[in-house]
Amino acid sequence: MPPRSEEPRRDPTGSRRGSSRGGRGADPRSGEPGVGGISDARAYTPRGRTIREGGGVARSAPTGGAEQRRTPRSSRSGDPFRPALQVLDGGRAGAGRTGRRETAAGGRAGVVRTVSPRPAREPFDDDEAPAPRRRPGPRRPDRPAARRPSRKPRRPPKLADPRRRLRLGTLLALTLFAAIGIRLVFLQTVDTPAYADGGVTDRLAVVDLPAPRGAILDRTGARLAHSVEARYVFADPTRVKDRFATARLLSPLLGVPASDLAGKMKPRKLPTGNPSQFEYLARGVEIGKAKQIMALDLAGIGVHRDERREVPGGDLGANLIGFVSQDMVGLEGLEAKYDDLLQGQAGKKTYEVGQGDLAAPIPGGYSQTTQPKPGSSLELTIDRDLQFQTQRILTAQMAQTRGSVGAAVIIDVATGEVLAQASNPTYDAVDPEGSRPTDREDAATSFVVDPGSIHKAITYGAALQEGVITPDTTFPVANTITKGDTTFRDTHPANGQKMSIPGMLAFSSNVGTIEIADKLGRDRLIDYQKRFGLGQPTGEGMPGEASGRLLPADQWSLSSEGSVPIGHSVDATPLQMAAAYAAIANNGTYVQPHLIKEVIGPDGKKSPGPVPITRSVLSPQNAAALRTMLEAVTTVDGPDGRATGLAAAVPGYRVAGKTGTGLRYSDGRLQPGEVGSFIGMAPAEHPRYVVAVFVWSPGGEGGAVAAPAFREMMGYTLRHYRVPPSATSRSPKFEVFPR
Repeated sequence: MPPRSEEPRRDPTGSRRGSSRGGRGADPRSGEPGVGGISDARAYTPRGRTIREGGGVARSAPTGGAEQRRTPRSSRSGDPFRPALQVLDGGRAGAGRTGRRETAAGGRAGVVRTVSPRPAREPFDDDEAPAPRRRPGPRRPDRPAARRPSRKPRRPPKLADPRRRLRLGTLLALTLFAAIGIRLVFLQTVDTPAYADGGVTDRLAVVDLPAPRGAILDRTGARLAHSVEARYVFADPTRVKDRFATARLLSPLLGVPASDLAGKMKPRKLPTGNPSQFEYLARGVEIGKAKQIMALDLAGIGVHRDERREVPGGDLGANLIGFVSQDMVGLEGLEAKYDDLLQGQAGKKTYEVGQGDLAAPIPGGYSQTTQPKPGSSLELTIDRDLQFQTQRILTAQMAQTRGSVGAAVIIDVATGEVLAQASNPTYDAVDPEGSRPTDREDAATSFVVDPGSIHKAITYGAALQEGVITPDTTFPVANTITKGDTTFRDTHPANGQKMSIPGMLAFSSNVGTIEIADKLGRDRLIDYQKRFGLGQPTGEGMPGEASGRLLPADQWSLSSEGSVPIGHSVDATPLQMAAAYAAIANNGTYVQPHLIKEVIGPDGKKSPGPVPITRSVLSPQNAAALRTMLEAVTTVDGPDGRATGLAAAVPGYRVAGKTGTGLRYSDGRLQPGEVGSFIGMAPAEHPRYVVAVFVWSPGGEGGAVAAPAFREMMGYTLRHYRVPPSATSRSPKFEVFPR
């Protein structure tokens, strides 16, 4: 828009045109109303503000050749467009005026003072509009000047700075991204294992990999018990469609009641809250039956590699070896005693599986396998062939009795190794559930009895070692002797005759033995009982071995002076008594009996078993003298009588030993019947083996069984190990009643 000229425009009449409405803008001289023109419209600035906002029309007279400037009417003139213009102007009246004129008093036109226009105010100007300037001049007396109210111009509202908004928005966006980035770092580094584990756990399957259980071998390496490959059958309860129908199909193949199988297939929750996907149905299933089960193609039923314990001999050494559960845990015998060593360490396979119908290993998913570590094997001192023959002989001899219990032990004299250890009754270790608990006991270590006359060898050995007697000692022996309230008698009365020490052993004289013990004394006798291994477990290696019991010296009664020396008021096991005779055979040195020869690791490396405890009990000379005297038990047969152990003699070999008749107590109660026993060694001139046989029978037939059983066992043992007969030496001639 071109700038407006400073020269006021004039009409043709030479008078200035004003803008007036309603007569307020009329010329005072003519009273004609002013006629509005284009100048009224041009009087507004491009921003919509008037050059002057006031009351009345500026009028000028042609004085002094001064140019007259038109001024617009004020807002009070009733201009209908004024409110809109005020809105456009920011709501402030009188802003942006470019000049002001005042008239002289009396209504006459005065000199018009032109005020140089000020630049229009921008809405962003912070300075206040200056107060309107008034011109000096006389006031019209008839019309006082109108007083305008003093108004403080309002400041226009400030608009927001877009740059500040941009900076604030940028800062907020960066803060948000920084927080997200930090959280992502924590998720990817710090919290990764926790979140990963939480997700993987829900889809992991775990399968145990059983470790092959170690074998139990005899001294030659022959297997007495070992594990063979088998299968276990398992169920995934989440996939089994009809557990009752499935159980009915599996029951005849597994030999397990259908109700038990259905119960195992019932869905259940694990401690983690997840459903169980693995339940054992049977262990040690034969491979053939496992194939039949797989052929049924039952939903949720699977088969995996397992092992089964196999005992080739059935009842061979069953009371020693024991048995295991279906989970391959030792329950009795050596299987239980050395379970930790035999069972090894099981492995485990953990892998990801799908859910639902896709319950199969996920290719490329998480999978970890810990290989099982096989168990170690035990090599026993037992000889399988000798064990078999010992059991056979014992069973055959005991067939003559009813409701009896028998035990037999064979010991290598020099080493203390137990070559055979048999019990009767016995059981089939393949099917232990079909036997009674008493049938599974090892009688050699758990059968506690009064040893009876076989204890006399300990009394005579102590007397020899202490110098109370010699091999040539003789003295008169009465038929009876009373100790306290008990009278002791001999089964072979001497009638007061002198008897030799071999004669006393051959006829098992109670009176002669008690008289020797009186000279020995209770304290020394108890000391030798302990040296020979009585009153404490031997530590052979069997679990639950009984310790027996010795009567302390301060608890002896008057009758104990007679009962203890002849083997009563003493509790011992067959193994303890066998070890005591082995000390006599081993030139007076006691060697702890033991069953474990070697331990064979998973890598095949062999480690010897524990070193047996040894101690000296008798001197070699006294031990040899006692052995010679004990030969009388199996050889004396003449006009003076027959020895008690003739039935134990082994043709071709010199045998030294002793018969015994004792009692059995169970839970502190005396049991009916008697315990017949025989313990001997051969060849007597240089003993190699000791055999002990104990038989308890309610009818008292044990004595008739023990000696013949010994003869057969010792004869087989000597032939089995190819021991030469005693052809070059004969047993001495014993005189029972020397003249």
